Amino acid sequence: MAMIDEPLYPIAVLIDELKNEDIQLRLNSIRRLSTIARALGEERTRKELIPFLSENNDDDDEVLLAMAEELGVFIPYVGGVEHANVLLPPLETLCSVEETCVRDKAVESLCRIGAQMREPDLVESFIPLVKRLAGGEWFTARVSSCGLFHIAYPSAPETLKTELRALYSQLCQDDMPMVRRSAASNLGKFAATVEAAHLKADIMSIFEDLTQDDQDSVRLLAVEGCAALGKLLEPQDCVAHILPVIVNFSQDKSWRVRYMVANQLYELCEAVGPEPTRSDLVPAYVRLLRDNEAEVRIAAAGKVTKFCRILNPELAIQHILPCVKELSSDSSQHVRSALASVIMGMAPVLGKDATIDQLLPIFLSLLKDEFPDVRLNIISKLDQVNQVIGIDLLSQSLLPAIVELAEDRHWRVRLAIIEYIPLLASQLGVGFFDDKLGALCMQWLKDKVYSIRDAAANNVKRLAEEFGPDWAMQHIIPQVLDMINNPHYLYRMTILHAISLLAPVMGSEITCSKLLPVVINAAKDRVPNIKFNVAKVLQSLTPIVDQSVVDKTIRPCLVELSEDPDVDVRFFASQALQASDQIMMSS
Repeated sequence: MAMIDEPLYPIAVLIDELKNEDIQLRLNSIRRLSTIARALGEERTRKELIPFLSENNDDDDEVLLAMAEELGVFIPYVGGVEHANVLLPPLETLCSVEETCVRDKAVESLCRIGAQMREPDLVESFIPLVKRLAGGEWFTARVSSCGLFHIAYPSAPETLKTELRALYSQLCQDDMPMVRRSAASNLGKFAATVEAAHLKADIMSIFEDLTQDDQDSVRLLAVEGCAALGKLLEPQDCVAHILPVIVNFSQDKSWRVRYMVANQLYELCEAVGPEPTRSDLVPAYVRLLRDNEAEVRIAAAGKVTKFCRILNPELAIQHILPCVKELSSDSSQHVRSALASVIMGMAPVLGKDATIDQLLPIFLSLLKDEFPDVRLNIISKLDQVNQVIGIDLLSQSLLPAIVELAEDRHWRVRLAIIEYIPLLASQLGVGFFDDKLGALCMQWLKDKVYSIRDAAANNVKRLAEEFGPDWAMQHIIPQVLDMINNPHYLYRMTILHAISLLAPVMGSEITCSKLLPVVINAAKDRVPNIKFNVAKVLQSLTPIVDQSVVDKTIRPCLVELSEDPDVDVRFFASQALQASDQIMMSS
């Protein structure tokens, strides 16, 4: 089908394709609905296309999902918001299908349409739809209805509002756990639209029912409701109604509910305010940090820094630090890893003295952890500690461990150290760097793992940028160039890569006098991989050096390589010659 015919794609073909056995054809026609609607015009879309879609009970979930998505953006094709209500029947049908993702998409589209509808149309069409779904015989309709109340409620007259609140309360006590789950997860959105007077009376009683549900999957969704409702209530109401629920949930018999509390704890603390947090939530948090389920400890450990920020340093040192010490030697590597990813952030909260006395030993033990991810998480956040304790102490206590990790048997740990080196270099200063870390940077260029060699080449370039060309000329360039004679061709290739990265930093003069001769010499290498990499490097050097150097040195070398017996060498040499011709023409 030619593109020019697409706007006139006939409805008959669409209907045929929608009934076709081939699912791909059915999908294609559903995804072309907007094109069809434009071709039909607004009136025919309303009178023919939408009713046809309402009757179309395709059994394939993928087609239904595409239809639910398309209808959400269909208002312009049916004549604007005044006709938006014609889109409701097909979406209402989709809200009752068995497949969850189709229902969710239909609810999303209904919310999008409802948000644009005029108030009288909402009262006339949208609210009755919500009521029908909420009273649906099949549980899928009732599940879907929960996600629509927050759109329907604000426009409803007072009598209907009372009815909608009562309906929502019924859904929260539904026989089917799936319906109660949906009601629990949408409670926050619905509560945000309810007036303050009814919030305390109706919504809080609904919420309390959900928090005592016999299904843990409902209770854990009620945990999210704690944070949402806490933001809507006055502080004193929040302490009276929400705080006891959080404390109870932190001791729930289901680990999944306790996990949810640990995960949401910071948001819950924000909801209840700093004072109740210090008095009531600290003991609850300590319990979660010492929970007998590793998953709960992982979630709690990941929030330790955020939680400490709410407390004063004395409380954090007194209550939280002992738990942190225990977690640093936890039997689960994932708990230690979660702790390592955030523990560095505690240094600014606790201050210099407490960091030196209490946290540094924990950092050191985690830096020497047998599990690589734990070590990685500590390395990547070292700068947060440096800001608190200063570089001298950091270098005395942590640097020996870092040097040890630079030779770690896990290459990912070595890689993390390399990526951290430029930041460390800028913090340590040039003198300290030369003494302790300079040799390591050269050693990595000869690593057995390609990713390490590649990162080491980038590291050398970043160091040259940090300390300047003069320093690089003295400390990096001679050592890098010495390695071009390494007997293994892979290491020689790394040096070529390093040269191509260093050249723009070092400038034209040093490139011509020091780097270019080494590259030209490498063109005589017996290994084809080296030769075609020489061609690539020469191409990258062409814009850096003067045109006279290109003509006298680079082009003759490339011409020679373009006649090489190896096909790849000839290809890259020709490509480099073409690039140099284009540079000449543009200049």
